[in-house]
Amino acid sequence: MDDEELICDILLQALSRSGYEVCSSSNGAEAIELYRLAKQSGRPFHALIIDLCIKNGMDGLETISRLMDIDPDVKAIVISGSPDHPVMLNHGSYGFSGILPKPFLLEKLRAELDKIMQQQRGRYS
Repeated sequence: MDDEELICDILLQALSRSGYEVCSSSNGAEAIELYRLAKQSGRPFHALIIDLCIKNGMDGLETISRLMDIDPDVKAIVISGSPDHPVMLNHGSYGFSGILPKPFLLEKLRAELDKIMQQQRGRYS
């Protein structure tokens, strides 16, 4: 989830090429609905990437809070260009599983996603 269309497009293409199944949203309400539909379909998301600061609409903090009401085990990486924001300084306390300050390299994003995926595999082994 990111309100910048260019970032969504770049991440969608790059992660798809890396073998991930990806969809994008530009705001919290849309992200929550996509998450709910995926969970109901039996094909839940394994990880989310959520921008902390959204110009129009629900921000990343409110989005993760609502997602945790739906699924307390939701896994999400918070991204932001505001490294001094309290969420970026202590992401785990706010429900996020990973963190990436903007700008970031795709390799760093893949490493965060892989870390979350390994944690999930370990939980279900």
